[in-house]
Amino acid sequence: MNEPQNKSRRGFIGVAAAAGAGLGVAAIAPGLHLIEVSQANPTHAPSQGASSQVRWGMLVDTTKCASGCDACVKACATENGINETVQDERQVAQWIRKIDLTDPKSGRRHSLPMMCQHCAEPPCVDVCPTGASMKRADGIVLVDRHICIGCRYCMMACPYKARSFVHQPLTAQNPEVPRGIGCVESCTFCVQRVDKGLKPACTEACPEGAMLFGDLNDPNSEIAQRIAREATTRVRADLKLDQGVRYQGI
Repeated sequence: MNEPQNKSRRGFIGVAAAAGAGLGVAAIAPGLHLIEVSQANPTHAPSQGASSQVRWGMLVDTTKCASGCDACVKACATENGINETVQDERQVAQWIRKIDLTDPKSGRRHSLPMMCQHCAEPPCVDVCPTGASMKRADGIVLVDRHICIGCRYCMMACPYKARSFVHQPLTAQNPEVPRGIGCVESCTFCVQRVDKGLKPACTEACPEGAMLFGDLNDPNSEIAQRIAREATTRVRADLKLDQGVRYQGI
């Protein structure tokens, strides 16, 4: 292809990108990602980029988490536009779910939210053939839906069953949280909120204050101080994944 034709194509893609940004179109053209459009629009751009100096994490106090409470689950669904109705319960998108555990020795019961653990060594990233499963510099594990091919290797690799596959077309989405049929998805720590200096929706919705979000790398943060002075547990710590989510009371 000669140079004038190349220039023509670049010009067309540039126009398409500008038009797509104005219309909120998810897929604009090959190689153009939503993040590029977001960064080009200062009203939607995050206040700051991901930094390796930060390690976002969550601490869940299971002694405060009631078995029948699902406020965190509902808040997640509302914030991230998870509202589809399916006939097969196995196809329900669950970015966060409540599970009940029973200690076989003491009989003591625990209720806790389970979501993506945002591992420092995420197995989902290791097995992804396209690089769609990725970890940001600040430790948040995400899926790039533009290059996810729906192979679901990451779902099989996740020890926490934290990922879901979108089986059907979606409507009434949150424009800040694009979702799409044929893609894998999971908890993002509400990255669209974190990048604005806010907390994940689940932590704000918890009526008992059982969920604490913050910077694990900052020794002065509340979460780092709590972990330093109180006993906490990582689920399946034997896997040595350095999970970003910790639990207290189990």
